[in-house]
Amino acid sequence: MIVGVPTEVKTDEYRVSMLPFGVEDLVGRGHQVLVQAGAGLGSGIADHDYLRAGASLVHSAEELFSRADLVIKVKEPQASEFGLLRQGQLLFTYFHFAASRELTEAMIDSGATCLAYETLKDSQGRLPLLTPMSEVAGRMSIQEGAKYLERPQMGRGILLGGVPGVAPAHITILGGGVVGANAARIAAGFQADVAILDVDLDRLRYLDDVMPANVNTLYSDRHNILEQLRRADLVIGSVLIPGAKAPQLVRAEDLSLMKAGSVVIDVAVDQGGCVETSRPTTHSDPTYVIDEVVHYCVANMPGAVGRTSTFALCNATLSWITRLADLGLDKALIDCQPLVDAINIHEHQATNAAVAEAFSLPFVSLQ
Repeated sequence: MIVGVPTEVKTDEYRVSMLPFGVEDLVGRGHQVLVQAGAGLGSGIADHDYLRAGASLVHSAEELFSRADLVIKVKEPQASEFGLLRQGQLLFTYFHFAASRELTEAMIDSGATCLAYETLKDSQGRLPLLTPMSEVAGRMSIQEGAKYLERPQMGRGILLGGVPGVAPAHITILGGGVVGANAARIAAGFQADVAILDVDLDRLRYLDDVMPANVNTLYSDRHNILEQLRRADLVIGSVLIPGAKAPQLVRAEDLSLMKAGSVVIDVAVDQGGCVETSRPTTHSDPTYVIDEVVHYCVANMPGAVGRTSTFALCNATLSWITRLADLGLDKALIDCQPLVDAINIHEHQATNAAVAEAFSLPFVSLQ
């Protein structure tokens, strides 16, 4: 199989979808790997590193997409890439379809088979390709929240951990999954006062057992959310329903309850956001203010720490990429259920129920 690794074109995206050791592994298995010139530079990986690993260098996205049977990306195709896809081509990347009708319809029209990292489930029901970037985003959310709470950034002028005689910041985390748990650990390390909310009582019991004493768990209901908004200096939105649009837990009118200069970091924005007033932003223009509340809604947070994120992502994806390349799509559909779960669009049809429901599209089960 011919595997293509293009340069990412999303604004402020510095990750690359494959490391040189992945190229070496695929070439050793008899596959050809095309890498677009400059694809790894944002992560500190030079073209000659890929050439030494056995890749062939191409100089345009047009050439790469026209030749590759399987295209491996980090982020969803941008509008400039829609026309490069072709019937029957395999595309493996983060899609987050439920957040964009335009993307969904473009991929259906293309005839490509779209495999989404974020819906691939292993035999234990985990999301192994979403987890590493969720870990990065969760940890980054506190780092960014600390920065935007500073007064020059329009924040309240709050130090997360306070100092002796001055109370620390109160941080509310909506969602106790991978993002929320990682955010809570980092926030606890800053000595902030942390509350983490979730609807899964078993998950809350687990978090209560493993988290430091300055992290408290609460059941996520409307009453507790509103009470937390009144108290919060920093709110982290980290709710995930795999493949589906994120539920909006914070309404526009709820912002009036929050303190002037408080900060919202909506990590769920790539799935539509769990705060009604969230809209995607970029690393070069990351924030905006509504009702005196600072909103940070960067849709590719891990892209800012490209080197860390690239290594974390590629460590997780390579075994699945090699399996797909070795098996081919038809055999993968028979032998590898996790890859079946990853397929969101196939032969002009929505094959993920949550994606189909988000846009009232017909759903066709691959089973």
